Amino acid sequence: MKYINGVTFAPFAPRGALSRPETRESFEKMLEGTNADFIILVPNGLQDTPQSETIDFTSEATMSDEELTEFIAYAKSKGVRVALKPTANCRNGTWRAHINFFDEDVPCEPKWCNWFKAYTDFQLHFAELAEKTGCDMFIAGCEMVQSERREKEWRKLISDIRSVYNGTVSYNTDKYQEHNVKWWDCVDVISSSGYYPINDIDNQFDRIEKVVKKFGKPFFFAECGCMSTEGSNNVPNDWSVKGEIDLKGQADWYDAMFRASEKRDWISGFAIWDWSGKLYPENKADSNGGYGVYAKPAMKIIGDFYKKTLKGKVNKDG
Repeated sequence: MKYINGVTFAPFAPRGALSRPETRESFEKMLEGTNADFIILVPNGLQDTPQSETIDFTSEATMSDEELTEFIAYAKSKGVRVALKPTANCRNGTWRAHINFFDEDVPCEPKWCNWFKAYTDFQLHFAELAEKTGCDMFIAGCEMVQSERREKEWRKLISDIRSVYNGTVSYNTDKYQEHNVKWWDCVDVISSSGYYPINDIDNQFDRIEKVVKKFGKPFFFAECGCMSTEGSNNVPNDWSVKGEIDLKGQADWYDAMFRASEKRDWISGFAIWDWSGKLYPENKADSNGGYGVYAKPAMKIIGDFYKKTLKGKVNKDG
């Protein structure tokens, strides 16, 4: 697999956002600042609660097919590879990892079978669009931790996706869950969310390596990020961390991730989380404590590393 110098661009963009001039301006700045040659676009699917059986992907909260098609063509015209990762979220704010149902069907209770029907419809809609637009990868969702034990349903879903999409298929599990997914053999690429504490990266890479070797599949981090807030590089998955702005701490975290990855020939890339379609002003970067890297020291760390990989100096095609 060709190395992924990636960025998750404008995730969960609402309807109309991808068509705005400011979004394309942000995209150009992303290319210039990071040297990325791969983006992940994330259409939003919404269910009301973790126990809802329907998923809405036609509301104003979800990018339209037309604008998504146009943006994919625009990105590809710039020489950028594109992945689609349709992702389900809960309107009530509960993290998608907690979407869950009884393992045995109970009358008058919500059921896995109904949810997987809705989730399959959601995924296939965008898998068909990915095929029509020539997307380079399709990622069948993200961090659906409680559902991952439903091996039969996931295998059926991946098979259904392959019936309409002929490209590379992956799934993005959550951090610390790589070893719990039993059905990696049915995807082409293993991917996960790489939010690991700065002092524990090598230990986690050791754990993940066993999974990658067991299944013999390429691997990349479909998400990877850290806020520029003091303390975030110790718990980079926790977006609620409060503290002083710490641009250096964010840069240090990216540097540690990339340096550790250079010792692992099985890591085939990263997609940083995230780059917004609407950027904060450049002169406000030093007061922004979020995951964004625009105009922060972390952007240079990413740009330099991706430049090295583009020149083949790190992890050639694996």
